[in-house]
This record gives sequence, C-alpha cells and structure tokens, in this order.
Amino acid sequence: MHRWLARVVAVRPEEVRALCWSFAYFFFLLAAYYVLRPVRDEMGIAGGIRNLPWLFTATFFVMLAVVPVFGAIVARLPRRRFIPLVYHFFTANILIFWLLLTFNIALADTARVFFVWISVFNLFAVSVFWSFMADLYASEQGKRLFGFIAAGGSAGALLGPLIAVGLAEAIGRANLLLIAALLMEIAILCAMRLESAAGALKTAESSAAPTAPRDAGLGGSWIAGLVMVLRSPYLAGIALWVALLSLAGTFLYFQQANIVAGLSADPNKRTAIFAQIDLAVSLLTIIVQFVVTGKLIRRFGAGPAAAFLPLVFALGFLTLALTPMLWVVIAFQATQRAANFAISNPAREVLFTVVEREEKYKAKYVIDNVVFRGGDAVSGWLFHALRGLGLELGTISLATVPVAAGWLVLALALGRAHERRTPEET
Repeated sequence: MHRWLARVVAVRPEEVRALCWSFAYFFFLLAAYYVLRPVRDEMGIAGGIRNLPWLFTATFFVMLAVVPVFGAIVARLPRRRFIPLVYHFFTANILIFWLLLTFNIALADTARVFFVWISVFNLFAVSVFWSFMADLYASEQGKRLFGFIAAGGSAGALLGPLIAVGLAEAIGRANLLLIAALLMEIAILCAMRLESAAGALKTAESSAAPTAPRDAGLGGSWIAGLVMVLRSPYLAGIALWVALLSLAGTFLYFQQANIVAGLSADPNKRTAIFAQIDLAVSLLTIIVQFVVTGKLIRRFGAGPAAAFLPLVFALGFLTLALTPMLWVVIAFQATQRAANFAISNPAREVLFTVVEREEKYKAKYVIDNVVFRGGDAVSGWLFHALRGLGLELGTISLATVPVAAGWLVLALALGRAHERRTPEET
C-alpha cells in the first residue's frame, strides 16, 4: 500500500493507515452531502428565489444558536465521543426530513427548513472533519497529505452527484435522503477507525503549547471560540478570508439559481440539473487534487495556494464584467469551485495546523460556520439591494474585482504568518 500511495503522495509508512482512513472518512462524508446538495438547491427554488436572502439570514441565526451548544459539547466530551455524536444527530435529521417529504407534510415549509438545515450541516460536518485533521497532522504533514485527503472528499463529491443524476427521477428526491443517511453512517465508522489509527502519527500537539489530554474534553467556556477569533490577528485574518469567500460565492450562487429556475418547472428535473453541475465540478477537482495540490502547497506554501482562489475570482468577475452572459456564469462557477476544493481549501486548512488545539475546534467552528454563513446573509441582501437598484451583472462583477484583489493580498499575508508560526522541521 505504501509503495502504491508513494507514487501519488509523499506519505511515510507510519502514516499510511491514518491517511487511508482520513481519505475514506471524507469520501463518504461528502458523498452523503452531494447526494443531498441537489435536493437543497432545488428546494431553494421551490421555496421561492425571492426568499433566498431570508433563507441565508435564517441560516446565519441558526449558526449563532448552535455556537453555545457545540462549545458545551466540545468542552465536556473527548473527541472520540463528540465526533460520532454530532454525525449521528445529522443522520437522525435526514431521516426526519425523509418522513416529511415522503408523506407530503407541509412541503413548502419543509423545503425552506431543509435548505437552512443542509446549509448548516454542510459547513458544520466539514468543519468538524478538518478540525479533526488539523488535530491529527502536524503542519509539515498537512502540506504533504491534505491535498490527497481532500481528493477523498472530491471522489465522494463525484459519487454523490452520480447517484443523484442516476436516481433522482427514478426513485424521487425524497428517497435520495435514505442513501445519504447510509453514507453518513459509513463515514462515522471511518472516523472511529481513524481514531484508532491516530496513535502512529506525530501530531501537531508535539510542536504546540501544552493542551488537555486527547481523551478528555477541551474545557473552557462555550463562547471561547468567539473570544479567540477577536483576540488573535491570525485567526481574525482567516475569518476575513472566509468572509470574502462567502461574498464572492454568494453573488455567483444567486446567478445560478436564476438560471436553473428558468430551465424547468419539474423539481426532480431541476435536482438532476444541479447534480450534473456538481458532477462536472467534482471531475475537474479530483484531477487537480491528485496531481497538483500537494506539490503546489509544499513548493510555494499555504499562502500562495490560498491566494489562487481570489485570483480565479478576480479574473472571473472581470470576464463577467466584459461578457455578462449566462454561459460565462456557469463556467465561472465550475472553475471557482474546483479551485476552492482542489487547492485553496486544503491550503486554508493547513493554516489551522499551527494554532492551539482548543482553537482548532472552537475558533475554527466560529470561522467556518458563523462567519461564513454570516457572510452569506450579508452578501445575499447586498446582492438583492444592488439588483433592486437596477445594477446589471456586469456592473456588479466589475465592482467585485478590487475586493478579490484585496482578498488575494490577505491570503499572501496569512501565508507569511503561517510560516512564522511553523516550527523548523528537523
């Protein structure tokens, strides 16, 4: 296994077992999400495109409400207990939505609640995963291995849309939820196996300040994550990076929703269309992750890799300003998501390998969830206001170019700060 893996990733023999379980964990987690994602996007349309800013705002407030709950769980339970607990809770939620959709219970309201729920589930589940990775792997290991691990998620993101494309119209969108629930349970099994394989790794803990034992809760107050972000310029910089990602991504998402709404009135057909878009993105992403990501981060560092996505957005918005056509929006969406998942997101996760263990869970949750969904809410209303003022897509795109340029500069600054925090490798 090591000889085979060494051909595509710079893995050491003692890291192979943990790397394979990390890959499998992320594979099944994102496969479950990407079975659900087309259903979410279709339900966003079913709930009314005009209601999307309200749905984004509702998601933000739900995130705020969950902060104290998650903080209390992390403070009291060890990692090996709270990670399965979180994912089992989400599986139970999926089954509840399956019942509501199967028996046609308040479909309009269910669609809106499902949209908000999966927007929370997406960031929450992935944030917990990457917190786990940052806790297990040292900074040097992350630079070598996170690209390959992220490719596991991209492979799952490839399987999920394939399932949705093949079965959405055959079995109906509701029954896709049962498949997602099964995939979630397999992901939990992989997470538990990874926990048992973690002992062979040299963790980031060996180069950080003393922390609580790994078989105990992290302690601290439920609001500690917010305080950490406000007190640390480094964490605040990562939070700003995420907020700018949210703004740029939300502007594109609203364009996509309007496009697909005009293509079909059939909810199962719209679900299949969204799945086809996700499938194209996943194919491009997984190729880049296997071939490019690890080499790029090791060669240039986390900062330049994280700066790649703002560069894509700057060029993409400039293209939209010059050629504001629908096919350009779709191509832009596919390119930026592939750049995010394949390169910039793994690089951003490497930034968390040099912070203290409590920050990897509590502060990271605030950044990945509250900041991101807060950015969604603000950006959604901003886009709505700009369109209400009569601004065309080209004008909005041109105004976003300098924002993306500032985002790129921030990414490079974070990369330099990460290198200063990284201990010298022996």
